[in-house]
Amino acid sequence: MAMDFFEHQERARRQTGRLVLLFIAAVVGIIALTYPVIAFTVAAISQEIPAGGFIWRPDLFLAVTTGVLAVVALGSLYKLAQLRGGGRVVAESLGGRLVDSSTSDPDERKLLNVVEEMAIASGVPVPPVYMMHDENGINAFAAGFKPEDAVIGVTRGCVQLLDRDELQGVIAHEFSHVLNGDMRLNIRLIGVLHGILVIALIGQIIFRTLLHTGGGRRRSSSSGKKDGGGIIVIIIAAVALIAIGYVGFFFGGLIKAAVSRQREFLADASAVQFTRYPKGIGGALAKIGGYSYGSTVTSPRASEVSHMFFGQGVKSWLGAASATHPPLPERIRRIDPDWDGTFADTAGYVRSRQHDTSDSSDAARGFVHPQPIAALTGLIDAEPATPQQENAIDLLGSLTSHHINYAHDLIKSIPDELTHAARSTFSACAVIYALLLDQEASVATRQMDTIRGSVGQPIAEAATKLQPAVNRMDVAARLPLVDLAMPALHELSPDQYNGLKKCVRELVAEDRRIELFEWALSYILIRRLAPTYEPKRRVDPRVRFYSLLPVREHLSVLLTTLARFGHHDQLQVQAAFDAGTAELKLDSTVSLLSESDCGLKQLSHALQALNEVSIREKKKVIHACAACIVSDHHVTTAEGELLRAIADALGCPIPPILPGQPVI
Repeated sequence: MAMDFFEHQERARRQTGRLVLLFIAAVVGIIALTYPVIAFTVAAISQEIPAGGFIWRPDLFLAVTTGVLAVVALGSLYKLAQLRGGGRVVAESLGGRLVDSSTSDPDERKLLNVVEEMAIASGVPVPPVYMMHDENGINAFAAGFKPEDAVIGVTRGCVQLLDRDELQGVIAHEFSHVLNGDMRLNIRLIGVLHGILVIALIGQIIFRTLLHTGGGRRRSSSSGKKDGGGIIVIIIAAVALIAIGYVGFFFGGLIKAAVSRQREFLADASAVQFTRYPKGIGGALAKIGGYSYGSTVTSPRASEVSHMFFGQGVKSWLGAASATHPPLPERIRRIDPDWDGTFADTAGYVRSRQHDTSDSSDAARGFVHPQPIAALTGLIDAEPATPQQENAIDLLGSLTSHHINYAHDLIKSIPDELTHAARSTFSACAVIYALLLDQEASVATRQMDTIRGSVGQPIAEAATKLQPAVNRMDVAARLPLVDLAMPALHELSPDQYNGLKKCVRELVAEDRRIELFEWALSYILIRRLAPTYEPKRRVDPRVRFYSLLPVREHLSVLLTTLARFGHHDQLQVQAAFDAGTAELKLDSTVSLLSESDCGLKQLSHALQALNEVSIREKKKVIHACAACIVSDHHVTTAEGELLRAIADALGCPIPPILPGQPVI
């Protein structure tokens, strides 16, 4: 059975809840240890130590509790604020440099090709890719709060020492963390541990300050003996705070390691499911074991984010207990039970690379089932029994090797001039405008005038040159082309982004009718760029509803819009609507609306409200939408684009419904 990422995201949220409980327990322990230190220090300075040595002052205990909570909370919030920029901040802190999406370097091109295919196959935005050029070890990571601000980071050793199969396995592993909701948990772990560590940092500051000022005071004060004694007591207290902080940090590290090890096993299993080639990720792990640098990351910040890496990035000084990753042999044997226990000879692979670094042929691309798009319509009948033979509704939220192959062939079907243009910041905007140009000449002329007036003549000319290629492109590749352009669009200046946003809205409104593709493109475009350029705008609001009953009116708008789209016969409309409501299991609380009550404007408003329900309920909503569009046993490209836009708007990107995939 294919892995369901809705369920894994729900598990990640439950794991976050358990992490919060452990964090509370750690803070309670810190308070319990800190109070005696502070109480003894205050009593020693005031010379009021009781005979039994035990000091209980409720007012002081309340002050210590408040102080510890404030310090830990502020320390955690400070670190999380530093990481607010998402994965880019993590990648840059590790010395990563953004890989130019238009690069011609063979290693970088191979890496970007793998990332693009995996992103389009899974339905998430194509993430920016960072290379850590100074790192010889074989390692990688995915970082961010959500797919919209995620990045993939790889070491130079990872790209240079792994062949394409192995690199694909590593990237599939990292995409599992993106899809499973692990990234947010990983960043929260960083914040939690930093908050605990602040206690120790405060102790260090007090220790260093008083050690310096105390000496001067002893030399200058007539009552130096008394003052010196007080300072010594405070220094001892500072040392105790350092010890308490590091003890808390130590146990927090054990929690982090335990959480991380389990997530790594899941990510390994997911990577095998995605690629259906265990020797890919297994070979990468074997090369780590046989390589002198292993998976070591030398950056000074590596220990802080060690739980994000593909392999053990920093040395575990307490053995398996503090290791953030399971032992390599155990990971390999879970993936490949036939592994003979021999690690790979990386030196031999380095020598072979000197003769061939090409990534141009399909054989070199490492695909398990390379097929042209036309052949995919017979995919199920031509393959042995696989999870792909389950119907489209059951497989929503599940990524398989068929999706990766489909993405590979879809990218290849896009004209070269469009893929090259999508990877450059200037021409990526022209690609977006070319996709929005109307087929009717008079409307297209007005749209070109709009582009000239909004962003200038050069980009208008570029869009005009690209329009013929857009017209002959397979319509199924339109949104994937937008995906390819995303990394380049993330490099726009704020003014360029505002110009793009304004121009897109004007182009969509130019023909005085908003078509489905125009709505889907503009909705996805702004949603994915907003985290970079509009950080104050909440793309994913907080969960307010754990049931669909409070949002049933919005569900009526959503399902009515889908039912009426592509159906003109009232009986078909009703059948599609009923198929959708049956997935919700809400009986008669959701009703079919008139056409005037379910346009794209109302749909946008409904999606904003539905974005406030829990992930478990969102799964029901997306399944209901899918049931609605497949009720006639046929999924058009336009319906697939609409479903994808809806899932993306709900913060639950899904792989595409494949051609030839059963829809009943």
